[in-house]
Amino acid sequence: MEYLSCPHTWVSTFSIVPREGDVFRSRFRRPMLKFALDAANGAHDMLITTCDQLRYEFFGYVGYHANCADNLMTALRRLGHDLPVVPQAVNFFARSCVDPDGKLTSPPNLVPPGSFVELEALMDLICVVSACPFDLEVKGWEVSGGHKTGLSELVMEIV
Repeated sequence: MEYLSCPHTWVSTFSIVPREGDVFRSRFRRPMLKFALDAANGAHDMLITTCDQLRYEFFGYVGYHANCADNLMTALRRLGHDLPVVPQAVNFFARSCVDPDGKLTSPPNLVPPGSFVELEALMDLICVVSACPFDLEVKGWEVSGGHKTGLSELVMEIV
């Protein structure tokens, strides 16, 4: 029942944007991961919650749509784990902004293909990686660049 907590990480790093050198903390405030190397120019986010079916329905999508919450839960169930909640994600290669009036936007992702991050595990972990499937055209909420930018390969390497 211990999982990465963005709010507990914010408090220790004094930032809602993860930066090279930061330590991601669990909901029990224990160090889990170190952000060892950022080769994506800091375009990351810990503010936007994991997408789920209800987000797509909120934006008017009818029917099932692939989403990161289901990807996480499916991957964990295959390993014999069942979480009662979907933790807030660390969204590498995506960004969100809080405008001066408090409005939240998620502009297009401008991270070039080939960008990467390196994380150092500080405890035994199960990590689930999901390429964001958000592809709806919603002004101010492009998240992953929308469907027009296409996707590049997502590779996870464990050393």
